[in-house]
Amino acid sequence: MNTKSPVALGLALWLSLAVAIPANISAAPQADGQRAGVVARLIPAVSIARGSKTLDASAKSIVEWRDLVNTKVDGRARIALDDGSVLNVGSDSSMKVVKHDAGAQQTDLELAYGKLRTQAAKIAKSDGKFEVHTAAGVAGVVGTDFYVGYENNVMNVIAYEGSVRVCNLAGVCVILKAGQMTNLRNGDNSAPAPPTQAPLDLLVTASKDTTVEPRPGSGLLNAGHIGKGLGFTIGFIAVVPVVVFAVLATRHTPAPVPTNPCKTNPTNCG
Repeated sequence: MNTKSPVALGLALWLSLAVAIPANISAAPQADGQRAGVVARLIPAVSIARGSKTLDASAKSIVEWRDLVNTKVDGRARIALDDGSVLNVGSDSSMKVVKHDAGAQQTDLELAYGKLRTQAAKIAKSDGKFEVHTAAGVAGVVGTDFYVGYENNVMNVIAYEGSVRVCNLAGVCVILKAGQMTNLRNGDNSAPAPPTQAPLDLLVTASKDTTVEPRPGSGLLNAGHIGKGLGFTIGFIAVVPVVVFAVLATRHTPAPVPTNPCKTNPTNCG
């Protein structure tokens, strides 16, 4: 009776398993090629660097994990992420979508330079996160709407709605509330600057710098889509000094002095 050697049996078993098991089962999942969102609107020129390729972006262009979105001096882009979040990339900016797992609510963005306005979807999961990294630090969503600018090694963060946690690379953090700002510098281990009220002109400028197109209508809320709550506060701050000035002016206006008709026209007096 013919018998097979152990080596032949082992080789036959290995070949049968190799045929039966798909090649991609044991392979680790690759982030490259995973969809993160889509370019909703843009002002040319905007490009997407994907691996060794550079693509000219257009409306409806797919944005994938690890894509680098670059805008030129006259370009801007609005990216709709798959979890409902919106990214407004300002002009002369470079932003990388490192990761966007809509199901797990895990999002990591890198701003190499430029300006980024983020309106993040509400995070419901306890381990969910939405973070924007720069070489100086990281801004993480606690609320929904914030701005990050990174230029000349300085990271500026403004909270428009909700609250934002801003940390340096050593993990020292501050919390911004709506209307507040802070900053930190690359290479400086100091804690982020204490939160301060952002000036009105800065709030409006940062918002306009990341607006891809004018919104219908007019007024402060539409010019740069400032949040309703913050817009009301700004409007109140702007109007109150005018009202106070008007009241004070009324109080200090001297009463008119009665005119003596005999002095102006003596013929009228007996």
